[in-house]
Amino acid sequence: MKHKTVHIALVGNPNSGKSSLFNCLTGLNQKVGNFPGVTVDKKTGSTSLSDGMVGNIIDLPGTYSLYPKRLDEWVSYRVLLNQDKDIKADVYIVVVDASNLKRNLLFCTQIIDLKKPVVLALTMVDLAKKKGIQIDLSELEIELGVPVIAVNPRKQKGVAQLKKAVEQTASNLYKVPARDFIDNKALAAGPIEDLKKLVPEASDYSAVHFLINHEHFDLPATLQEKIEAVEEKHQFNHTKTQATEILERYSRIKRIMQVAVTEPDPLEQTIFTDKLDNILLHRKWGYLILLGVLFLLFQSVFWLAQYPMEWIESGFSLLSGTLANVLPEVWWSDLLINGVIAGLGGIVVFVPQIMILFGLITLLEDTGYMARISFLTDRLMRSVGLNGKSVMPLISGFACAVPAIMSARAIENRKERLLTILVTPLISCSARLPVYVILIGLVIPNTYVLGFMNLQGLVMMALYLLGLVMALVVSYVAKWFIHINEKSFFILELPIYRAPRWNNVISTMINKAKIFVTDAGKVIMVISLILWGLSSFGPGNRMEAVDQQYQAAKATGINIEQVQKDYASAKLENSYAGILGKTIEPGIQPLGFDWRIGISLITSFAAREVFVGTMATLYSVGEDDEGLLLRDKMKAARKPDGTPLFTLATGLSLMVFYVFAMQCMSTLAVTRRETKSWKWPIIQFTYMTGLAYLMSLLVYQLFK
Repeated sequence: MKHKTVHIALVGNPNSGKSSLFNCLTGLNQKVGNFPGVTVDKKTGSTSLSDGMVGNIIDLPGTYSLYPKRLDEWVSYRVLLNQDKDIKADVYIVVVDASNLKRNLLFCTQIIDLKKPVVLALTMVDLAKKKGIQIDLSELEIELGVPVIAVNPRKQKGVAQLKKAVEQTASNLYKVPARDFIDNKALAAGPIEDLKKLVPEASDYSAVHFLINHEHFDLPATLQEKIEAVEEKHQFNHTKTQATEILERYSRIKRIMQVAVTEPDPLEQTIFTDKLDNILLHRKWGYLILLGVLFLLFQSVFWLAQYPMEWIESGFSLLSGTLANVLPEVWWSDLLINGVIAGLGGIVVFVPQIMILFGLITLLEDTGYMARISFLTDRLMRSVGLNGKSVMPLISGFACAVPAIMSARAIENRKERLLTILVTPLISCSARLPVYVILIGLVIPNTYVLGFMNLQGLVMMALYLLGLVMALVVSYVAKWFIHINEKSFFILELPIYRAPRWNNVISTMINKAKIFVTDAGKVIMVISLILWGLSSFGPGNRMEAVDQQYQAAKATGINIEQVQKDYASAKLENSYAGILGKTIEPGIQPLGFDWRIGISLITSFAAREVFVGTMATLYSVGEDDEGLLLRDKMKAARKPDGTPLFTLATGLSLMVFYVFAMQCMSTLAVTRRETKSWKWPIIQFTYMTGLAYLMSLLVYQLFK
């Protein structure tokens, strides 16, 4: 049997239950991409409407009205005004929050006046009842002229009726209301009449939007000029027209509410959310609770992710070891083991952190606390050029900058979003932790300050605080150089507190992991293979000399294991990466670094934690669980003049370098993806490397 396909667009206000309904309708039959030209998530899926009809659903970004301000609102606006060539909808499901009916109906009535086939899905009816709000669905349906269906996506209530209404609307059993919700033509009769001569298919209301926003539409130049001429002829006033329209809509909505809705006296309402906000948004306790929540989030990401990360690392290590024993010692086996498998391991090992981080963030969003975090931190963030919504990407950066930068999409203002992306990598991520641990153990004595504070722990805390403070400082400075003239409005709706939707949490975790592996993963793989090549090959004469020395030493039969380690170290020193290390040595000597540290800086560019593995190879030492052999060997390392290499000054200089340096290809790849330009990753890499060099130089000169 051949199925008819209906294209459905899901629209509504933010926090109206739109995502819940989308997940309920599509289940796992959904995919996440991007709308062309912007980094706004594009969620699509499919659902069965009846035996003969299938619905392809697109979840459009939430918006409060047809007057867009944010990037994601423009995406929805272009679809509704038929200006998106790729997305055309046969039916629009407008999701309306029953507990905030007046505000939600504004957007709904605007879509109705665009003469779109609309089905109104009324969500949160149970919450409205708890507030004492009673809605007469039949009366509301008569007043609006479109089908109204009460749904509860969490409990699957009303979903069958909603699908039936969509099927009937698609089959033209429900007609688009002939009469406008308000008298749109009266808003600007002359301009609308002239515009409709130029664009005959436009309704009275869509004509208003052509007059206001035609510059943003993809129209022929001649048509743009003619519309501009209409505006000038009638002296069309955008602001006055918009204000008049909104006032008239709310006036009619108020009359409908009097007929179809019964509401209690708002002074009698003191619900659970209000009582909880009195505590969580308290001027003093609110900030202490916030610090506690963020501390638990930070600890949970480390604690929960360490086990699956260890399993993944062990699995890839076992796979590499098995293949090394089975495959012949030729170049392609080395490429497979140390290039491809090592590269894949470097991608997959971050997946647990990304899934857990986004899972926890989704929990905070679902419960309603995320909006409170933004509200509490807005004043501090705004003083350095950011806003309250920047705090979660910054906090997330303590786990991994990659998902943190991806989560900056929630920031509407382009300048504030860009600043957040640029400074987030300064936050010390978990990949820096192995570097900090080995260097602190190497140069900081294990003593106590005031008898109870461990000095090594204090240094560790200082490194994390240093990155956070510098991120705020850099943002404050950078805001004067980024000239994006876009007004910043921190308008935030505080949603009610509710239980998390576990299906939504799980699907978000899976989708974010897919995005990371498929997008950033490609770049990481390529860089890993390039680094393998640079570390495995070198000029022919040099490598031949190393091979000859190895064969001669091997022929003696003395301490073969040590000979093999020396051979690996000599090969690395004479590889292209090693030559590069020697080349940059004069530039990094003022920081207290030598060529071996230089090689580590280069190889750890793919991932900072590679530093430890590179050090182990360079010093011809196998790593053990406690890293003692490696630390002992590093302590014994000497400069050409016989003085110790890893002094307090060198150790602190190297730690500070890793706090500030941009040594993460995946972060640069995600920055490129989010900003749609190589300009910002280059700026990010340049300023962070320069800052790392200057701060390391300062620290080394002070402590040497």
